Amino acid sequence: MKHKMLLIALVCVLVGSLGFSAGTKETSGVKSYVFGSDCTWPPFEFIDEKGEIVGFEIDMVGEIAKRAGVEITHKNVAWDGIFAGLTNGAYDGIASGVTVTEERKLAMDFSIPFLQVTQTIIVNKGSEQLNSASALSGKRVGVQIGTTGHIAMEKVAGLTIKAYDEIGLAVEDLLNKNLDAVVCDSIIAADFVLTNPNYSGKLLTTGNASNDVEDIALVVKKGNTELLEMLNTHIKAMQSDGTMDALKKKWNIL
Repeated sequence: MKHKMLLIALVCVLVGSLGFSAGTKETSGVKSYVFGSDCTWPPFEFIDEKGEIVGFEIDMVGEIAKRAGVEITHKNVAWDGIFAGLTNGAYDGIASGVTVTEERKLAMDFSIPFLQVTQTIIVNKGSEQLNSASALSGKRVGVQIGTTGHIAMEKVAGLTIKAYDEIGLAVEDLLNKNLDAVVCDSIIAADFVLTNPNYSGKLLTTGNASNDVEDIALVVKKGNTELLEMLNTHIKAMQSDGTMDALKKKWNIL
C-alpha cells in the first residue's frame, strides 16, 4: 500500500511539474504566467548585483500583473532559442526587447508597441567617422546573433560580421579593439555608452546603421488571445495614465 501511495504521489508531482513548465497555471486561485527574457539586454532586462532579474520590461510586466490580478514570473533564456521556447510551450510570452517584424508575425502574436528603436552604431572614441552603414564597409562589426541588428548588417556589403550570444560580449571586444563597431538597438546602445561607468569616455554612438524605425512589443504564443488582450488593455492604460512614461524615466529611456 505504501508503495502504491508513493507511486501516486510521484505521478502527481510529475504532472504538476509538467504543468508548470508548459506555462500558465493556477496558484491558489490566481492565474500565473511565465515569460521568457534574455536578461543580457539592459535596460530592458538584466541581472543586477543581487542576482535578480530587473529592468524596464520587468517593471512593466510586473505592473500589468498587478493591475490584472495575475502572477507573472520571468525565465532567463538565451536569445537564439527564445522564440523556439515560446512555440514549444516552455513559457507563455516573451518580454525581451522584441522588434515587431512581418516574418515574426507569422509565428507569434504581438502586443501593441510601447517603444521605438533604431539600429545604432557604437564605436571607440576616435572612430567618429564610422557613422553610417556605408562607412562600415570593410570593417569588423559585432552584433548579437539573430537580432534585427544582425539582420540589418547582413544587408551591408563588404563588412565582416561577428555574432555574439550576448551584446555585452561584443561591446567588450570593441573596447579591446577586436572590433571596429557594434550595432544594436538604440536604447541598448545608449545604456552602454551613457549610463555604464565602465565605458564612460571610451565609447560613442555615431549614427544609425539602417533607416528603419522598429516597434518594440511583448510577444505571446500564436492564438493566445486571452493573454494578448490582457496585455493590450493594461499597456494602453499605462500609456494613458503616465505610468509608462514614469517607467521610461526610471530606466533612462529617452
